[in-house]
Amino acid sequence: MVVSSINPHNKEIMVRRRIASIFNKREDDFSSLKEYNDYLEEVEDMIFNLVAGDDVAAFEEKIAEYQKENADLILINQARKAEELALAMAASKGPPAQTDNTDGSTQGISVEAGQYAPTVVGGQPRPIGIALQPMPLRGGPDMHGYLEDEETTRIQTERASRAAGWSIEFSKKRAFEEAFASLCV
Repeated sequence: MVVSSINPHNKEIMVRRRIASIFNKREDDFSSLKEYNDYLEEVEDMIFNLVAGDDVAAFEEKIAEYQKENADLILINQARKAEELALAMAASKGPPAQTDNTDGSTQGISVEAGQYAPTVVGGQPRPIGIALQPMPLRGGPDMHGYLEDEETTRIQTERASRAAGWSIEFSKKRAFEEAFASLCV
């Protein structure tokens, strides 16, 4: 397989996916850690040479030969991977579906956790399970333990306004321009 791509990263990703689907043995398929590490090193060398374009024909022949010899093991490992993925997906679904009913009846709209439930059938969706939001503390001690009085708060507000580029002169000028612009239209 020859991969031609403008982006070399895409080429490497495609080669890695293809090789990983064929050379898919796991550590428990080997009798020792050294054998497994040698296998991984051989696979990485093969990927590097295919991406670099070095002796591609020889590596393609080696891949085809490996595929013929280990077809059963490749299928078993692919099935095992698919089964593990299905189990992980089922585990990530979360708790069972909730019903959106307040009168205690069994009729309701079933929703997954974290989904939106309509207020009425065909109505606007509303989020379910919203937790209380934190409220900012004002008038109490700040993060350093100092109490803020009105004067300090006023000065902080004034400084924040100036830092944001707001000034009373700017506001007056803009209001004046808008008032006279509406007269001229």
